[in-house]
Amino acid sequence: MKKLTLPSELVYIVSLSLVALSVAMLTASDLGLSMVVAPAYLVSLKLDFLSFGTAEYVVQAIVFIVFCIIMRKVRPIYFTAFVSAIIYGGILDLWRLIPLFDPSVTPVGSMDMPFRVMLFAGGMLLMCFSVALSFKTYLYPQVYDYFVEKVGGKFGNKRFLFKLGFDLTFLAVSFILTFAFFGEVRAIGAGTVIMAVGDGFLIGLFEKFFDKTLHVSPLFPKFAKFFDEKEETAEKAAAETAACDDGDVNNPKSE
Repeated sequence: MKKLTLPSELVYIVSLSLVALSVAMLTASDLGLSMVVAPAYLVSLKLDFLSFGTAEYVVQAIVFIVFCIIMRKVRPIYFTAFVSAIIYGGILDLWRLIPLFDPSVTPVGSMDMPFRVMLFAGGMLLMCFSVALSFKTYLYPQVYDYFVEKVGGKFGNKRFLFKLGFDLTFLAVSFILTFAFFGEVRAIGAGTVIMAVGDGFLIGLFEKFFDKTLHVSPLFPKFAKFFDEKEETAEKAAAETAACDDGDVNNPKSE
């Protein structure tokens, strides 16, 4: 099968746009949001001056600060993940101007249940599709995903447990916020559980599909190389230095 070739930068914009659309769909269905997205939505419901998209900036900014503290360093390249969050938030607010997704026109959860279920199912599939698509580009994803990718990488073969802990932390935060703000459960529902169980499986299927059908190449190779090597070069050098030091200690002939 001949693969479809697309520019990495285009794939990046499309994936962010589709993620934002999927969140708008899931929100309108009112059957439960992703546990990672729920805190920003709850903040936007409580604070009228913050849209859903701008609330995402606030939450992801907090996560970004925690990320830098854990990494014990701040590199300019890290901020591109926050840029992704800003683009995503802006697109999300644009999608929510459409009457179907605009709560001032179509109140959340006001549609017939069959349509809400279809909206949720479509939103879940679209989210998994777009997340898998985002893995094909060299540009850094939103802070949520970048946090899990980089910090979780430190856990090696226990990375899955780190992702699980990350998700459960956001779930706990969501419950705290929903009861503190409203005294009842909002944003969390049966759909949240379904996504927690099924997202990983569906993303994996879409990744395999894209591996077989899609070839992504950067329009700006030198710029892309900067993303690939900025951190890896330093980490590789550190690893090689450590290996050399071990060789000097354990191998007297190395002198």
